Amino acid sequence: MLSALCIRSKAHWGYDADFMRQCEDALAITPAMIGAGHVLVAERNAGDIVGVAAIGRVRGDRFELERIFVEPAAIRGGVGRPLFAAAVERARQEGGKRLTILSDPFAEAFYERMGARRTGTAPSDAIPGRRLATFEYVLAGKR
Repeated sequence: MLSALCIRSKAHWGYDADFMRQCEDALAITPAMIGAGHVLVAERNAGDIVGVAAIGRVRGDRFELERIFVEPAAIRGGVGRPLFAAAVERARQEGGKRLTILSDPFAEAFYERMGARRTGTAPSDAIPGRRLATFEYVLAGKR
């Protein structure tokens, strides 16, 4: 159910079926993610799931925002900001100092509004030859 939400959210931006097929593995919320306690779910109205986020430890005190997606009907409805804040708080609780983000082009402005700083580009984790913007969010100390 959570992986399907990620796929619906990504498809909302007009990507074609072939692109979306290539993204399926990169959009999955896995049992290992859930088991690690790194998946956060946003709900409305007694259990209606409207968003999901997942973090992962990269190494030491560095974490990665592995997923953050909002149900298409809830996009721009106040779900993303608190979901991002919850992911930041979870990484902080686990000793994180920095959160790295590989951003879809449609999400770049969101991460900038959240206070993340663009750091460059990196290869897509789903589409060969595609490069995506990278961001960093400082979890501890001054930003």
